Amino acid sequence: MTTDHTSPATTAPRRADRPPTLTEDLVTRLARRVTAAPDAAQVTKTAPYSGAELTDLPISTPADVDTAFVRARAAQKRWAATSFAERKRVVLRFHDLLLERRNEALDLMQAESGKTRRDAFLEVTDIAICSRYYARSAAGLLSPKRRRGAIPLLTHTTELRHPKGVVAVISPWNYPLSMAAGDTIPALMAGNSVVQKPDTQTALTALWAMDLMYQAGLPADVWQMVVGRGSSIGDTLMDNADYMMFTGSTASGRRIARDAGERLIGASLELGGKNAMLVLDDADIDRAADGAINACFPSTGQLCVSMERLYVAESVRAEFVSAFVERTRKLQLGGAYDFSRDVGSLTTPAQLETVTAHVDDAVAKGATVLAGGRPRPDLGPLFYEPTILTDVTPDMTLYTHETFGPVVSIYPFDDIDDAIARADATPYGLNASVWTRDGAKGRAVAARLHAGTVNVNDAYAAAWGSIDSPMGGMGDSGLGRRHGAEGILKYTEAQTVAQQRITGFTPPAGISYDTWATGLTTALKIMKRLGIR
Repeated sequence: MTTDHTSPATTAPRRADRPPTLTEDLVTRLARRVTAAPDAAQVTKTAPYSGAELTDLPISTPADVDTAFVRARAAQKRWAATSFAERKRVVLRFHDLLLERRNEALDLMQAESGKTRRDAFLEVTDIAICSRYYARSAAGLLSPKRRRGAIPLLTHTTELRHPKGVVAVISPWNYPLSMAAGDTIPALMAGNSVVQKPDTQTALTALWAMDLMYQAGLPADVWQMVVGRGSSIGDTLMDNADYMMFTGSTASGRRIARDAGERLIGASLELGGKNAMLVLDDADIDRAADGAINACFPSTGQLCVSMERLYVAESVRAEFVSAFVERTRKLQLGGAYDFSRDVGSLTTPAQLETVTAHVDDAVAKGATVLAGGRPRPDLGPLFYEPTILTDVTPDMTLYTHETFGPVVSIYPFDDIDDAIARADATPYGLNASVWTRDGAKGRAVAARLHAGTVNVNDAYAAAWGSIDSPMGGMGDSGLGRRHGAEGILKYTEAQTVAQQRITGFTPPAGISYDTWATGLTTALKIMKRLGIR
């Protein structure tokens, strides 16, 4: 493992341990964007790279959440009355500001999450793509649509789309820009307002995105931000929301789905995963080994769609493992506000505890460590080496449980049917990856896997970046979809307006019901013969 002991991660913790763009003025302005009382209690956030104090943020109470919804509901009526052209103008201006001020965004994400600049930059790219797509697609996706009427020529039917109202967005800490802005942009373009609760650890990034949207011209109060623990303000969010968008754990997602069902509101949930990558016997080994690096260790493995299980054809197992281990051992681990590092820090002490416990448990029960396998306190309090394990058995915790860290297990297979069955032997179904030189075979294998997205010769970016296509999980990985048409239609209520001309399904005056029924029966038979739907 290559390290750099002169990186900022090795300096003594201090209050001033911030990147240059993260000034006191900026932090203060963002903190004021939180909907909270002037005398609100404060929560102290620390920087993962060093453990130094980063900033204090006000904590929202249930009453503050109620206030946010009152403001957002009033603002939503005005926002929904604006044209698609005006909403498009705001979101495209946000797109431009995001790219102009990318370094500010990168510094914030690194300071709060501990990820590398490379991983942070992918979030900027993601939100630029998302902004452009929904700004330019919303009008077409949501415009009135003519639908086939009940009686050809006599029934004029139109499908309309109305905004839900106020959408609650609960976003996680691991991808603070992508999850905060990516789920909000289509909700705004659909004419909704948003009340969002980001994870406290990375709330500054979410607040920065919201602040940028206001600078782009979003009217006051359309996007509100509250900060606090779910146990404190989660129920109030649910009680007020017209729709719930949640990204997080499966356990929390179940509770939200239950509560949304009680209120008869919709919910979209992206939850956990135990994603599998299959390396087939005809795979390009160098490409697959490079792909495995990108599949397993982005954002230090704290990515819902990253891979934790690698199934490798026995005929190429030794060659692949050698190439993958060699590349993993060369990764540069450390904290730096530039593009020099390959792998950054874990984000929270809880994640370090989980990763350490999973690896230690596996090793104690007979797993073999091929690379990594230990924390690196010499670099910072939350660093852990990218880790590859073999000989992992079902009695080990990480065999079935999501680790959500830089840890992957390798399993050999001889038969593709067996590999697919083992890859699917999980309650989760979020993402998967297939590596082969034969694209047609790869797509055929992909279609058999129980996962919401499957990438052939890519880890996750191909499917995630194909924003015109839906993304989401099966089974315990959630319900609903983001991206594509579904990613914005879910934030709307469908309404059918049907106008009947001349006559309908009851006989006109002067015609008996028996005669009418006979005539209508004949018409239905003719329509079937003519191929009319």
